[in-house]
Amino acid sequence: MNLFDKLASDKTVLITSIVMGTFIIYPNINDLLWHAKYDDAEFMIFFFCRYLFFCVFIWILLSVNIRRMNSPAFSKRMLKTLLLSIIAYAIYAFMSLAVLSRHVDCFTGILLFQFVVTCLLCTLTGHVFAMYNEQKNRELEIEQLKTENLQSRYNALSSQVNPHFFFNSLNSISALVREGKKTQTLEYIHKLSGVFRYILQSDKKGLVCLKEELDFLAAMRYMFEVRYANKLRFSINVPEEKQELLMIPVLSLLPLVENIMKHNVIDSDNTMTILIVLNDRDELIISNPIHEKIDMLNCNGIGLANLSERFTLLTTKKVIIEKGNSDFKVILPLITTKNNANNSPAKQ
Repeated sequence: MNLFDKLASDKTVLITSIVMGTFIIYPNINDLLWHAKYDDAEFMIFFFCRYLFFCVFIWILLSVNIRRMNSPAFSKRMLKTLLLSIIAYAIYAFMSLAVLSRHVDCFTGILLFQFVVTCLLCTLTGHVFAMYNEQKNRELEIEQLKTENLQSRYNALSSQVNPHFFFNSLNSISALVREGKKTQTLEYIHKLSGVFRYILQSDKKGLVCLKEELDFLAAMRYMFEVRYANKLRFSINVPEEKQELLMIPVLSLLPLVENIMKHNVIDSDNTMTILIVLNDRDELIISNPIHEKIDMLNCNGIGLANLSERFTLLTTKKVIIEKGNSDFKVILPLITTKNNANNSPAKQ
């Protein structure tokens, strides 16, 4: 509960009414002390009845202004509060004339001033609360729009991963069929179905535990071995106790492996070993030697740009890319809590 919600609680409004009531009748305290010297019990009763009346009157005005009037227009609020004040003044005058005629003060300047001050204070209080609520609602709407926008951007980025991997897989299947390798083709299709099951389920996920991504990568090894005839290898060094505790955006490793295969020559003379390790800062480092292709294919900018954008949306952290003379390294910052496993895209 924020500060304004606490101030608007029933208990706080009641206490505020009592305090404001004391402030409003303060000019009449001298009269109370003067009559108390002469044991004027009737005036003392009249004084406390007036104090109680103002407390109730202020409580009604505050309650109405805070809970019943949502319009930020000050003029409308002032008009309604003034109308209630006139009604309250009429009731007060009637009670004074009918019950305590000897101490009638309903036509004095002090009383009129007290009603005016009460009206203004309650109106201003209600206006402040109305402006605050309007600002809070606008902030909530803005946050909702930002969240929806980030979710749309994330969905669009994630959807780009599937076609990229899909077409590469079809090319591998086509090669196996042309070579007449029926057994390998069936095994490849079986592995591919498991991979695509994970990809399809990833549409409903934001962050997953690192173990899921590593298991997914292990499932793809067979497919990579078929495509590159064991010229592509993996060296993974991530403690098992960390794999369940660390979170990573879903489908983070696939585009990195695809990027390595896309930009490097992988053959018997240029074998590729992809190293995946976890450093002391719980960052996942994916590195590989550089065997850059002479004739580079046109790059459409999905790969690393896609991954970096998804990391920013989901973790508010940036992917670090380092290219040396002989190796290429990507550092992925991980989330160290499982509470974010089903997070929606994070605010940048």
